[in-house]
Amino acid sequence: MKNAIKEFLQSLVIAGILAFFIITFVAQSFVVDGRSMANTLQDGERLFVNKFIYRFHPPERGDIIVFTPDGAPDKKYIKRVIGIPGDTVYIKNGTTYINGEAIKENYLPEKMIGDFGPYEVPKKSVFVLGDNRNHSADSRFSSIVGFVEYEDISGKAFWVYWPLTEMRIIDHQNYNLSFEN
Repeated sequence: MKNAIKEFLQSLVIAGILAFFIITFVAQSFVVDGRSMANTLQDGERLFVNKFIYRFHPPERGDIIVFTPDGAPDKKYIKRVIGIPGDTVYIKNGTTYINGEAIKENYLPEKMIGDFGPYEVPKKSVFVLGDNRNHSADSRFSSIVGFVEYEDISGKAFWVYWPLTEMRIIDHQNYNLSFEN
């Protein structure tokens, strides 16, 4: 009986260490709170975030990231990367432009209201927007989110695991722009 208890405690300690390592360095669970990413992600969905990917390369346009906004340091937000360092982003007549080129955003649930920008993305930062633009606090609003610095990014969302009926790999947009940054 003593051996069984000892083995159980050893297994528990090993599992705890592995869980700590995975959550700290590899992947972490995140719950979507709100409708700012509809129709791509829905309120209440649970997903995993890849925490180590940006150790190898910076965020790319189209990535869906989880981050801590400057205006709400006790919260985590999830948004889509639109602009990377050096990009000029603006929105006119419901269309988003990167460096003067319109991007196709078939994932938007409705036409965006209002014109915004231009915004020039600083070094080691990204410009993010929610997919549900008319209901999203994002980089357009500097007092809440503004530009997201690399160090504030938790990781890249990659897999919705709950609810089970909605389980899927998250599709990140590739804008295939004709210019080089």
